[in-house]
Amino acid sequence: MALIYISVGSNTNREYHVRQGVKALRQHLGELQVSSVYESESVGFSGDSFYNLVVGATTELSIMQCKTLFKQIEDDYGRDRSAERFSGRTLDLDLLTYDALICQQPVQLPRAEITENAFVLWPLAEIAPQQIHPLTQQTYAELWRNYTKKQKLWPVPFDWSDSL
Repeated sequence: MALIYISVGSNTNREYHVRQGVKALRQHLGELQVSSVYESESVGFSGDSFYNLVVGATTELSIMQCKTLFKQIEDDYGRDRSAERFSGRTLDLDLLTYDALICQQPVQLPRAEITENAFVLWPLAEIAPQQIHPLTQQTYAELWRNYTKKQKLWPVPFDWSDSL
C-alpha cells in the first residue's frame, strides 16, 4: 500500500465541487485524512478565489491509475480541458506524493507546488506534519514554518456533514 497525498481545489461553485471531489475520492480510495479547507486568491491569473485542501490516503493503485482516476473525477464534475493552464477550475485534483518516490513520469513527484504554494503546503503540513519531503528531507511542518512567500491564504469553516 502506498501513502499518497492529493491536493483538491476549486474556484467554481467551490463548496459543491470540493465536497463532491472528496466524496468521490472516498468512494475510490476508502478512508481519507482530510485537512481544513483554505481560501486563497487565484495564483497566476485574475479570477475568483479558490478553496483548497489536501487529502491523505493509502492505495494499491499505481501512479498512472491514480492520475487516470483523478482526471476522471475532474471530468465527471465538468473540468474544461480546453481552458488555459492558469484559469478557473470546477475541480482540480493533483497527486502530490506517492510514498517517498521521486520521478518525472508519468507525473512529477513530489509536485513542485508543495514548496511553491501556501495553499498546498499549509494543509499538507496540517495533516502530515512529520512526513518528510522526499527532495528537501525536511518535514512538512518545518517547510511550512520556514515558508516566506507572500500568498494570501486563510482557513474557512466548512461543513462536511453531507459528505463524510
